This record gives sequence, structure tokens and C-alpha cells, in this order.
Amino acid sequence: MKTIFNSKLIVNAISLATAMSCAGLVSAAAADKKLEEVIITSQFREVSVMSLAGSASVFGQHDIQARSASNLDQLLNMAPNVNFSSGASRGRFVQIRGIGERSQFTDPVNPSVGLIIDGVDFTGLGLAANTLDIAQVEVLRGPQGTLYGANALAGLIYLNSNKPTDTFEAKVSAELAEYDSYKFSGVVSGPINEKLKYRVAAQNQQSDGYIKNNYLNRDDVNNIDESIIKATLQMDASESLQVSLSALYIDTDNGYDAFSLYNTRKTLSDNPGWDRQETVASALSVSWTGANFFDVESVVSFARSDTEYGFDEDWTYEGFHPDGFNSTDNYERERDNISLDLRFVSKQGNNIFNGSTSWVAGIYARTEDEDLVRTKYKNSIRQPSFKSRFETENYAVYGELRTELNEQLALIVGARAEQRDASYSDNLNVNLANDEDLWGGHITVEYQLQDDILLYALVSRGYKAGGVNGSIISVSASNSQVSADMFAFDTESMLNYEVGLKGDWLDQRLQLQVSAFYQDRDDVQAKQSIYNPTEFSFDDFLTNAASASSMGVELDVTYQVASYLRLFASAGWLDAEFDDFKSVTHVDYALTDTPVDLGGRDLAHAPNYQYFIGSEISLSNNLLFRVEVEGKDAFYFSNSHDEKSASYSLVNARLTYEQADWSVSIWGKNLTDKDYYTRGFYFSHFYGNNPANGYAPEGYYQYGDPRVLGVSGTYNF
Repeated sequence: MKTIFNSKLIVNAISLATAMSCAGLVSAAAADKKLEEVIITSQFREVSVMSLAGSASVFGQHDIQARSASNLDQLLNMAPNVNFSSGASRGRFVQIRGIGERSQFTDPVNPSVGLIIDGVDFTGLGLAANTLDIAQVEVLRGPQGTLYGANALAGLIYLNSNKPTDTFEAKVSAELAEYDSYKFSGVVSGPINEKLKYRVAAQNQQSDGYIKNNYLNRDDVNNIDESIIKATLQMDASESLQVSLSALYIDTDNGYDAFSLYNTRKTLSDNPGWDRQETVASALSVSWTGANFFDVESVVSFARSDTEYGFDEDWTYEGFHPDGFNSTDNYERERDNISLDLRFVSKQGNNIFNGSTSWVAGIYARTEDEDLVRTKYKNSIRQPSFKSRFETENYAVYGELRTELNEQLALIVGARAEQRDASYSDNLNVNLANDEDLWGGHITVEYQLQDDILLYALVSRGYKAGGVNGSIISVSASNSQVSADMFAFDTESMLNYEVGLKGDWLDQRLQLQVSAFYQDRDDVQAKQSIYNPTEFSFDDFLTNAASASSMGVELDVTYQVASYLRLFASAGWLDAEFDDFKSVTHVDYALTDTPVDLGGRDLAHAPNYQYFIGSEISLSNNLLFRVEVEGKDAFYFSNSHDEKSASYSLVNARLTYEQADWSVSIWGKNLTDKDYYTRGFYFSHFYGNNPANGYAPEGYYQYGDPRVLGVSGTYNF
């Protein structure tokens, strides 16, 4: 059963609310209402987003609820120049300003976009980005080399959960939607005694998904099945010592059967895939303010994640292909990481250099082990398993000085020195090591034009560690196309130049953030593919393009027109392209000795424009209507072919009725039922996939969500 309630009723209710909103604009009183201050928590010190000299988008609980977002990927279209790719049950791979990974298969990945959740490093594990009881999501654009080092070349995403409360509170929430979808969650928080507080949250989400498998006659092959539990204990040991211990358990068992030979939401796979993750994580945070001249902050975190990603490689059933070809591919990974971040922060009133300069100094250590087992079946015969192990150790020291040159002008200088040791080994006797000394930092100038208007300019340097192409090495003996210069790739670095303006106007009812940037990338790490004539397939590897550059503009604006009406918008323009890059294989996977020059070509997953606009209208004291429009330009799916997504716009709406202790909402996503794509491939005549058209060259696409209508409710105890 696809529809679990009367969807026409919801559409009619939303239409009625739109009409009522027009009347509300005329009749409601235009009392002033100031916008709330938003505090960034991912920096060395807590700071207002309007005082941060850098590009950032912040989404709070209200935004999460308004979009019925259960995962990070359902929020990212609100941020300018941020994109994501699927090729899985969710959009697990993020690109910021055109930089970021789009998939992971055999080789370990050095990510470009960091992901931190409650102090735990989940970089590269996008399924962990559940929004249960999340207080705030911070999207920092541009390199974060001083704060977070090697995994934040393009930027950082920081999720921060709600803290335990001084008084008892509890709530339960439920959501029902089309495609047999439901979500139940609960939160309880309060004091145990005068010094100890707790918070516990849990959630289960189920959905059949939006794919019908005609061969198996199933409509749940691309399903969502996710459970999460998180808990926090916070102890105020003394006036100067606070200790917090958090724990997280995630169990995700999603299906993955997204691609069709006919580019529809109807598949023919006889072995649908999966996208699974089980995680146990914890973090211990300590804050001590007892010293005279500085505060001490430390976070120790641990995470173990077991993931499994598999798919039906031929997208069909046995006997469909004339030659009997059928294949499945499966990747099991076990990842453990432990990190320590110890930070010393100068106290206000105890600055150095005659009181003009505040400072931060810290040390950082991180170890991570990743074990992979790849299992492949070809023509129903199990192939020899491929096993690899990738170990990294990162050690860093960092610091920042902020000098007040006068009442309006400040200079901030930050730097980070990092040492990274990496080793790779596999069951094909490949053993390689890669040790590097890395550095990043920034120089920022702030000018406080007025009390509520900030101008800034900065230069920042980010970096991304080099590595080895273990999978291409493992086939070098059987693939004559492979050469020794494909075995490893170098460190990538980037200089980011940015200017910006942030300000409050109209008695703090209008907030504006606008920035312009230019990014100069050197030794760009880019994925290539080389034809394997033995296997009649393509082997991927990373190489270094000579250079690439990006420039763009980003805008965030919120306007509280009156007490009953709030308008908000974000927009990004981006020109991200290779400056000098010779691709070994490109366009129809042409097998040629002459590399293809991609200089001047847009980077993959880098749309030239994105936008998000919306409004919230209070129709009465209890009734709130929200409508949004989000969209983006077409973009290339890969650097290896010319297939593109189509540009698109989506319309979402939500009507909420609130009382003191409870609320209920009816909502719709993608109300016009627009077809759009989140991942795409191109199969050439060397490597076609559909015998019905003679294996002709063809593009294949993974669809985004169709129109979905739902009802949500929350009760507060």
C-alpha cells in the first residue's frame, strides 16, 4: 500500500493555507520582532554567526523540523554552493564549492569535507549524520586547515546535539508519510542530582522507498530502516570543572536498488543491494576554567563503524543478457578511530602583548584503522576475495592569535602543523607507506564598520593528504594499460581568498551575509579510469591534475518583515573548473593514447548556481504556514564523461498547528513531482549495459525523491 492516508486532503489543506496567508498579510498586526542570535560552536570560541569572519550556514531545530529532515542530506540544499551525490541509499558524499568525493569503492578515501558529530569524527561516514535531537548543523565553507586539518580542505560540517537540561523534560514524536513510511522518536532529559544531568534520545525510521522491482515484484528494495540511540551525562564537578560523556549507537539496514536500464523507478535486479552501517561511538569532553590566564578544553572520542555496501552490478536477472552475464559486488569495511584534541584558550582580560591579543594553542592526535573485504560474484561464481588494511596516524599542533589593532580593526593569524603516517597492505602482497608533513593556516582582517556590520578579508590554506592506489596496483600484472606512475598520488593544497560582509539592519529584523571567494588548487586529486582488456571493464585510480580554480559568490539573508511574516533565502554562484588537466580516459571511455584536455571544463557536481527561498507566515497564534522553493543548475556527474543532471526546482510546503504541549503538521515535499537526478553514469559501446538496444552508449541516473506527503506530530510532557 503506497498511500496510508488521503493525500488529496493534504494538497487541499496546503492550497487553503496559501489562500489564508494572503488574507493574513492584510489582517495581522505588523508588530516588530527581532531575529534571534545564532551562535557557532565549532570554532575555538563560541561566536555569533554574524561575527564570524568566514562563510557559514547554520540550521537549527526549527529548520530540521520544518523540512522533516531525518538525515543531513535533506538539509544541504539550503546552503549555497553545497551539493551531494548518492549512488547509495542516501546522499553520503558532500561537495562544497565543487570540491568533494562522489563515491568510494575499493581504495580508502582521504575526504575533502569533514564531518564531526558531538566531537566524534565521522568523516566519510555520511549515514551517521542522523538529525535526531540535533540542536544545530553548521556548514563551514572554505578550508578549515587551522581547526580541523587534513580532512577539511573544502570545508566542514559540524552537528551538535542538545544538552541535558536543568529541569525534567520529555517529548515523543511521530511521522507518517506515503510509501509506507513512518518515524517514531522520543527524548527525555533532566537532573539526577545537583551536579549530574542526563539526556537520552531514540528513534526508529522505516520506509519502503521509491523503487519498484518488477522482477521480484517488491516495492521495498530501496528501503530505509534506521535506528539510533544517543545518551549524554553531564557533571558539574565544581564551579571550574565540567565533564560530559556522550554515547551513540546507530543501526542502519537500508536497501540499495536504484538504477534501471530504462531510467525509471522500476528495476529488474535479481540481487538487490544494501547500504548498511552499525556504529558505536563515545566522546568525553572536559572543560576546566580554574587557571588564572587560560581555560582548558579537551575532547577524547572513539568510534567503531562496520559498513556494508553491495549492489547488483548488471541491474538485471540471470538470463537477461544473451551471454548469461550476471554480477554482484559487495564491500565490507570495519573502521576504528580514536582522537584527542587538547586546547588552551586565553581568558578575557588576560591577553598578551599589552592586553591586545587573545590566543589559542592546542595539540591533536588521531589514529584510524580501516579493514576492507570485497566479495564479488561473476556469473554466479564467487571470485577470490580482496582484502586490504589502511592505517593512519595524525599528530598536529595548532594555534591562533587575535590582535585588536584599534576599536574597529582586528588581525587574526592561525596556523597548524600536522604529521601524517599512512600504511596500506592487501592480500595481493601490496605493501606501501606514505609519510607526510602538512601545514595549513589563515590570515584574516576584520573591520567593524558599525556595531552590527562586519567587513572581513582572509587568505586561508587547506590541504589533503596523498595516498596510494592499491586497487590499480593489484591489477597491474594483468592490465597492460597500467603504468607505475598510477600507483600513488600526491598531496593536494589550496589557497582560498575571500572577502565578506555581514550585518544586521532594521533594528535586527534583517540579517545579511554575502561573500566572494577565489580558490587556487594545486596538485588536484582527480579520479581516472583505465580500460582493462582482460576483464572488459574499467579500473579506477586517483591522480593529480596540474591545477584547478574556483570562484563564486554566496548569499544568506533573513528578513523578519513583521511579527507574522519571515522571509529567508540563500544563493550561490560558482565557477569551478580545471585549469590544466589531461584525462587518460574521457568521453565515451575512448581508448586512445592521446589524453583528453579538460582545461576549462567545469568540475563534477559543481552546479553554476543554487538557490533556496522561502517564507513562514503566522496565520494565527497557533497556525504557521511555510513554503520553500529550492533549485540548482545542471552539473557534470563525473570528470570521466559528459553526462549531466538537468537543472531543477522543487517546491515544499508545511502547515503546522501548535498548542502549549503539542503540535501537528501536514507537509509535502517536491509538490510538483519533479524528476531530478542525484547520481549518474555513462556506459559506452565498450562497456554497454542494455542488450535491448544493442548495448548502445547510454547514460543512467539515480532519481531524487518524488512527491511525498506526510503528517508529523509532537507531544511535550
